[in-house]
Amino acid sequence: MPVVPPTAALAGVPAGVQGNGLWIGRRQLFVRFAAEAETATMYTPDALVTELTRLIGRSTYHSVSVSGRDPLANAAFLRAAFEKQQPTLPTMLDCDGQRPESIGEIVRFLGLVQVTLEGSPPEPVIERAAASLKAAAGASVAHALVLAPADSTTDGQLLRMISQAHTTSTATAVVVHPPGDSAEQDRRWLTFMEHAVALHGDVRLVPRLSRPTGMR
Repeated sequence: MPVVPPTAALAGVPAGVQGNGLWIGRRQLFVRFAAEAETATMYTPDALVTELTRLIGRSTYHSVSVSGRDPLANAAFLRAAFEKQQPTLPTMLDCDGQRPESIGEIVRFLGLVQVTLEGSPPEPVIERAAASLKAAAGASVAHALVLAPADSTTDGQLLRMISQAHTTSTATAVVVHPPGDSAEQDRRWLTFMEHAVALHGDVRLVPRLSRPTGMR
């Protein structure tokens, strides 16, 4: 019997400005896996390759972002697409780091593995995120930990996550997006950064950007 190619539900391949993490502010194409409430279109690997090729040929972008709802649940789909034709632009994976065992399926196609943790995650979530960073480091692919704390997240919790990232890989780029108006908390964040860079050399404090309509 012929092998049926995998398919995936995508919320399109929109253009937008990255509002999060290491490549913040870059104009990208977003391969966005659809959440339950989003309007989705079923793509085959061939269809994704065709769409990326068409869009890259029509305008100028810094990179491609693979993101959305649980992108590594579709690792087989991504591998099938990129084995047919790898994008000519650098490609980043932006995920929550909860499927470290799936990173090896596509890591050779990536220029950046970005693990984003929201709020104050429990220890098992942090451990799996660290395992994802380790998988990227082991493949010699650039990797970043993005922390988006809630108002209730303490500096101690953030510093523990940064320390764990450092233990996992000293090459991890850490980006912290402070909640709310960081200008109102200048003293807090200055003190936080003093402690953070003592634990890990590459820590950046950057306000998040609002994402374009349709990119939330």
